[in-house]
Amino acid sequence: MSASLALILAPAALAQTQPTRPQPLGMTDPVPAARDIAFQGTMRIEVDATDTARGIFRVRQVIPVGKAGPMTLLYPKWLPGNHAPRGPIASIAGLKVKAAGKAVAWRRDPVDVYAFHIDVPSGAREIEVEFQHLSPTKSDQGRVIMTPVMLNLQWEKMSLYPAGYFTRNIMVSPSVTLPSGWRGATSLDVASKNGNRITFRQVSYEALVDSPMFAGLHYRREPLAADVALNIFADRPQDLEATPEQIAAHRELVEQFGKLYGAKHYDEYEFLVALTDELGGIGLEHLRSSENSHPRGYFTDWAKYSAGRDLLAHEMNHSWNGKYRRGADLFTPDYRTPMRNSLLWVYEGQTQFWGYILSARSGMMPVEDVKAELARTAAYYDIQPGRSWRPLIDTTNDPIVNARRPQAFGSWQRSEDYYSEGMLIWLDVDSRIRSLTNGRRSLDHFARAFFGVRPNDQGIFPYTFEDVVRTLGEIAPYDWNSYLTQRVEKVGEAPLGWIGRGGYRLVYRDTPTPYFAGREKDREMLDLTYTIGATIGKGGIVTGVAWDSPLFNQGVTGGTQIVAINGQEYSDNDFKAAITAAKGGRTPIEMLVKKGDRYRTIDLDYYDGLRYPVLERVGSGPSTLDALLAPL
Repeated sequence: MSASLALILAPAALAQTQPTRPQPLGMTDPVPAARDIAFQGTMRIEVDATDTARGIFRVRQVIPVGKAGPMTLLYPKWLPGNHAPRGPIASIAGLKVKAAGKAVAWRRDPVDVYAFHIDVPSGAREIEVEFQHLSPTKSDQGRVIMTPVMLNLQWEKMSLYPAGYFTRNIMVSPSVTLPSGWRGATSLDVASKNGNRITFRQVSYEALVDSPMFAGLHYRREPLAADVALNIFADRPQDLEATPEQIAAHRELVEQFGKLYGAKHYDEYEFLVALTDELGGIGLEHLRSSENSHPRGYFTDWAKYSAGRDLLAHEMNHSWNGKYRRGADLFTPDYRTPMRNSLLWVYEGQTQFWGYILSARSGMMPVEDVKAELARTAAYYDIQPGRSWRPLIDTTNDPIVNARRPQAFGSWQRSEDYYSEGMLIWLDVDSRIRSLTNGRRSLDHFARAFFGVRPNDQGIFPYTFEDVVRTLGEIAPYDWNSYLTQRVEKVGEAPLGWIGRGGYRLVYRDTPTPYFAGREKDREMLDLTYTIGATIGKGGIVTGVAWDSPLFNQGVTGGTQIVAINGQEYSDNDFKAAITAAKGGRTPIEMLVKKGDRYRTIDLDYYDGLRYPVLERVGSGPSTLDALLAPL
């Protein structure tokens, strides 16, 4: 056959060859499902937390076994309070398993990488597990949980647990060894101390995971009530200096919680607070404690600004809403079962509401600062374009979908809006209840009826959407089902009726409130969200651009650097001055911007001046908003 004939025939021959069409291998789940049965014996967990120079926790566990054969150990994956599968499995190293002093081989499950399979040898009554939990040493590796002067021990990160059981049925005897001279705080009860080693009383694994520890070299403890304490750890001893008035505000916060709910579900409550620039930031709820962090100037800069001081109120509120009572579909029997977040607009949204309201009532934040935050939030959702396509209920999936990663266009994509937009819903519900009952009832009554129940019960009492609707109807008869369905599951206008019913209106001024300015300073940014729809960080770097805003329409995105304004080197003050000078005119602001290695000049056609939101009082009659913010 000639070469030319072969070339002609080759395509036809290839066309007759059928592509290979494989079938996928089947997958099985060898991990036993959690069952509500008793666990044999007590698991011991021993944590050596003395290697603070390198940020290494060394863990030893002794786990009883019932019989020889297959056994699966799980690393917690779906973490309470995270609403997502965020267990830092990559942080454990050096895993070894032994039985009767002999090594036992382990193999990671190829589908669920949080599961480790072993074969328990005949005659073994327990297995010994050793590994290290490696704290990130830099923030770009994850949250730093150990520094030379402070640590945050979270037991779920320091342990494996046997599959096949509800975690509430696995009993644990935990202990920790701290560096010499350090002190720690936790809601766990101490059984004994031996030098730097602390052994705690036996608890369930579920309760252990809900009982973290802060420890450090510089520590101050302040009793806030007979059963509540403020435990403060700091990078420097001078950061612990607090005035009597500051501590009194924390005491009043606890007092206001008691008046609001009328019942509690803890026998003791420990605020764990880190004042630090080194330990990773946190705000995490527990039934009998909370993990909180603030910058070092929490006390020393108290008078400068209050932005962020709602954190302690927010996390303590979760003891009632989120820990004791939580959405029925969020409760899981172990830390492998996926969580469903459909009611986070109650769990987090109403907690966001009470976090600010109780901060105002207690004096943790000035009332005017809380009003300024409510104005800022209302203004944001009043103009947020993402509300036109994505309902609030869908944002409850964001802990899983996005895991708080930065977004290119947050105002369009939306993020975990069930927090702040959820707060607006509950502000609206409160004002509506007050209107329906001529001021006789409010959301305070709902809080007590829904969350302040079964005093001293330290279990979990789930709720459903129907439970929320029914209790609201008992407080004030109304079609709450339609009301909440519209605001949670439908797109449309933000729930802002509470402003007018409260005796206020949302307006914009050309100077920021002291709270707004303090928030800018705290976050080290220029916030022009309500002016040109942009936020700008250090060095003129644009950190956010609103969808369909003036800069967006000029092709500017996050990461762009503003190099010059009207021919002058960029500064925040010069940019604000240029915006002010252009107000009411027709001459655009000339901007030189840089993205990567490309420079370009744009003309910013914006002539409405600086705009900062504020709630302005209307009339002189009674205000439901002022009544809401008043102490009980």
